[in-house]
Amino acid sequence: MALFPAFAGVAEAPDSGRKELDWLSNPSFCVGTITSLSRRTEEAPVSEGSPLTRSPLKSEPSDESDSNRKPKEAGRKKKKEKKKRRQREHHREARSRRGRSGSRESEPGAGSERDRPPGGVRASKGESEKLNQGNNAAADTGRHCVWLEDIQALTGETFRMDRKPDPANWEYKSLYRGDIARYKRKGDSCLGLNPKKQCVSWEGTSTEKKRSHKHIERYFTKKSVGLMSEAGLSVSRQPVALSSQPLSFIPVGGVDDAAPPAASWLNPLGIYDQATTQWLQGQGPSEQESRPPDSQPDRESTLLKARVEEFNRKVRENPRDTELWMAFVAFQDEVMRSPGLYAVEEGEPETRKRSLRLVLEKKLAILERAIESNPSSVDLKLAKLKLCAEFWEPATLLKEWQKLIFLHPNNTALWQKYLLFCQSQFSTFSVSKIQSLYGKCLSTLSAVRDGSIVSHPELPGTEEAMFALFLQQCHFLRQAGHSEKAVCLFQAMVDFTFFKPDSVKGLPTKGQVEFFEPFWDSGEPRAGEKGARGWRAWMHQQEWGGWVAVSPDDEDEELEDEEQDIRDKTLPRWRIWLAAERSRDRRHWRPWRPDKARKQTEEDCEDPERQVLFDDLGQSLIRLSSPDLQFQLIAAFLQFLGVPSGFSPPASCLYLAMDENSIFDNELYDEKPLTFLDLSCSGVGCVGRMDPLGGRRWPRGPSREGEEFIRNVFHMVLPLFAGRERSQLCVFWLRYEITKVIWCLHTKNKKRLKSLGKNCKKLAKNLLKEPDNRNSACLWQQYAHLEWLLGNTEDARKVFEAALGTAGGRGLADTELCELGLLYAALEAELAPPVGGAAPVRAVRVLTGLAERGPSGPCPGQPSAVHVLKARKAYEHALQDCLAERRGPDPGLPDCLSRLVSLVKCFMLFQYLTVGVGAAARVYEQVFAGLRGSVSAEGAGLEGALEAVALMHTSLLRFHGRVAAYPLAPLREALSEALRLYPGNQLLWRSYVQIQSKSHSASRTRRFFHAVTRSAKHLEPWLFAIEAERMRKRLVDAVQRVDGREVHATLPEIGLTHRIRALFESTIRSAHGSQCPLLWRMYLNFLVSLGNKERSKGVFYKALQNCPWAKALYMDAVEYFPDEMQEVVDLMTEKELRVRLPLEELELLLED
Repeated sequence: MALFPAFAGVAEAPDSGRKELDWLSNPSFCVGTITSLSRRTEEAPVSEGSPLTRSPLKSEPSDESDSNRKPKEAGRKKKKEKKKRRQREHHREARSRRGRSGSRESEPGAGSERDRPPGGVRASKGESEKLNQGNNAAADTGRHCVWLEDIQALTGETFRMDRKPDPANWEYKSLYRGDIARYKRKGDSCLGLNPKKQCVSWEGTSTEKKRSHKHIERYFTKKSVGLMSEAGLSVSRQPVALSSQPLSFIPVGGVDDAAPPAASWLNPLGIYDQATTQWLQGQGPSEQESRPPDSQPDRESTLLKARVEEFNRKVRENPRDTELWMAFVAFQDEVMRSPGLYAVEEGEPETRKRSLRLVLEKKLAILERAIESNPSSVDLKLAKLKLCAEFWEPATLLKEWQKLIFLHPNNTALWQKYLLFCQSQFSTFSVSKIQSLYGKCLSTLSAVRDGSIVSHPELPGTEEAMFALFLQQCHFLRQAGHSEKAVCLFQAMVDFTFFKPDSVKGLPTKGQVEFFEPFWDSGEPRAGEKGARGWRAWMHQQEWGGWVAVSPDDEDEELEDEEQDIRDKTLPRWRIWLAAERSRDRRHWRPWRPDKARKQTEEDCEDPERQVLFDDLGQSLIRLSSPDLQFQLIAAFLQFLGVPSGFSPPASCLYLAMDENSIFDNELYDEKPLTFLDLSCSGVGCVGRMDPLGGRRWPRGPSREGEEFIRNVFHMVLPLFAGRERSQLCVFWLRYEITKVIWCLHTKNKKRLKSLGKNCKKLAKNLLKEPDNRNSACLWQQYAHLEWLLGNTEDARKVFEAALGTAGGRGLADTELCELGLLYAALEAELAPPVGGAAPVRAVRVLTGLAERGPSGPCPGQPSAVHVLKARKAYEHALQDCLAERRGPDPGLPDCLSRLVSLVKCFMLFQYLTVGVGAAARVYEQVFAGLRGSVSAEGAGLEGALEAVALMHTSLLRFHGRVAAYPLAPLREALSEALRLYPGNQLLWRSYVQIQSKSHSASRTRRFFHAVTRSAKHLEPWLFAIEAERMRKRLVDAVQRVDGREVHATLPEIGLTHRIRALFESTIRSAHGSQCPLLWRMYLNFLVSLGNKERSKGVFYKALQNCPWAKALYMDAVEYFPDEMQEVVDLMTEKELRVRLPLEELELLLED
């Protein structure tokens, strides 16, 4: 029986050599056919139009399977196959003609068109014709299946061609990826080729892996910031005993350091560890060893829980310790930052918000427990109110503040915070409400001082705190535009303090205020007005029968200096309004009162807001019993009027009153660092000033009425004091006139300089003619300085010599005399600076005569070496005596500190002129070490003395750098050291910023500012850090831009704008920055300079949320956003800020 019964009748091919394999013969296949098929497969190129595919679903059917189909389908199939075969032959001939030249032989194993290079070689035309002339047997056999074992000439590469289309390609739209052979080409070379002579050009699809362009995350993105905020892994290592012998390498401890296991019958070679040995014994690891090591978050969570337990134990044992409770509350922030109790995973902002609220509620619960244990603690209650501001409504918060004030009416610090809270609430803010709150605060504290409130005693420092609150109210009214009310407050306080009748001094404050009201409403002249005699004289005259009316002289009667509000009507409307508003602010800061000589009444006042009633100030009057505070009241009043008295507001209200950028003015100090006159007001503006930020920093003098008002104040208060206080007031007056002279010198106004100089010298001579001032060295010093500034050098020297000649034998023991000699020597040194080691003759002679306690007459020539040596010994002995006195148990009076400072300044200048700048630095180091190590080094007065000495040291270094070639490193180090100790000194900050601005690298400056701002509580480091960056940006912009068109990348600075904006934001978040009007004005000005008006408007409204009382902010907004003028003015009117020129009046003036 045959192997295939269907072909049993087919005659076998005669093959005598394969008889032994007859049982395997298959009559349905022919060896010759397979051989011809294999030969055709090797020679014929593969058609591009029919890629070779191997279908696992269907195979090509045989003739027998075709015979079973219907005749129509078989005939249709044959026609289609013939048609396709003719098309394929036609395409082969065309391609063979095109690729005959420059082609290469194709690879026999190419499976598809995309895997074959486009430059492949095709078969020649002859070969294609030979293939077309193949016999029918070969063609028929090509459709039969072939067993490879039956092929005699089995080649190494035999392929099967399936030309029948697969319907699965139509059904599934693509081929299954597993059916297609794929490969990846590694490199562009080919094995077997000589790389120097042969190469392969791959022109197909590039097999290089496409690199994914992943966006690089910068350090400031949210993801990177989150990574930076994660806590690092703690690395713990057992301490290693230090070896006494030096090692040539650093040993690294690890697993290998462990001792090898001992050999046993289970571990004969000693290579098994302990765990393997236990397993061989059938034992398991111990419970402690089987426990997995704790992860990092688990360890931190355990530590946090331990600290929480410790805090709970401590507060349970010491519930009265308020500092411990506050530390426990602050510890919750650390718990929030660390992974553990309240932390959440990244990428969950809502959950984190809920977790933050959970921490706030936890803090609130802790504070409530603390308040239950300490019901009288104000600090805990303040912390609770500050915490509740995060999620309480403003109305609820205000009620809690009122409850707290009701419980503690005698706490001045609580009153100050309450006033600041109400003052910075934009939604409920109005000037009248805040003014009534100030009156209620001061009247309540006055009642506490008088003993009217029996339940609450007076706390220490109440009088000083009340004076600070009074000054804060005055500056609040000035910044809100109500200058008349602020001036009236000072006028009333002067009369209420210095001119109080003896009959009412024993009454409480409320009773005294009731007696003061008739005087205020009587219409009599007040402090600063012509003919003012005070409350006491008026009361005495009322008791003894009427008031003698003195008719004013017609010569002295002057009409009010009215200026034209609108000078140029062609300007834009907002410019006209700003100019007119500022003009009226400058002229109308005094309260309006009807003139009885002109028969004026209250109805004659064009602006009723200029009239101040007693109800506006009655509650704010306080009693000042301390002589020091009484003198500070006069100094503050003069500073408020623009007289440089050197008075600075208390620290509690200093930054609230800062609203102008005069703190950055450094021109005078740069010109004359040794003899400059500090005329700055610490950034606090004076009355009548509402100048734009960044404008002219030299103020225009007050009007004629203003000058007369200031003179009347001096005439009224000078008889109230005697001795040193009277001399200081005369110095204030003379220095005010010198200020106007310096302003004329700076602006080069020679015409006005001549008249001002004449008036100033006349005033100085009149003051020196008074009996109490004839021996006042400080007045002689100011007069000589005035002559020197006016250019009368010889006259100034005569004044100096005359003043030094009247000293007698006091010498270094007199503080005022030391200051006089110091100024004289410094002026001579600046006039003829030391060149080539030659010191100024006059300066050295002045300091030498001062030390020898003798007159330093105009003797010619350089002082001898003997005199210089004697003077140096005298300075050294005097300095040692002062330091020894300070180290003693009784440091002495505050006058000793001032004498020590003057002595050190003279000694430093003497050493600088005779030896060098290094000797002066050694004197400073000696004094600093001596005072720092003294017993009383914690006093505030001693800190001020050290600050003055440090300022003198830096001034000498600056002067030496101007007159000689000297490196900046010593000056930079001296300024850095001084500013670390005294971060609130504005003069030192000006010098530091000026010096560092000359350096191209800003990294050192930024590191220093960062270190100081992180530790200091003052606002000056933040302000000057911003100013330093802005100076650098102005420098870069000036170099990079020419006429606003061309850009030169000379100083490449990246991120200056963002750095400055970040500094502003950080400063605003500080303790004092959010309520500082100057800071908000600077921020708004900076953003407007960048051209981003939308962001600038946002910052403006944010500033109003914190400083709604600052009229300067509204004025800046009108200047920066002219289109919003109507809205801004309406907002000012709604908040009751002073608008001197309503827009309706402006329209009428423009029509006229």
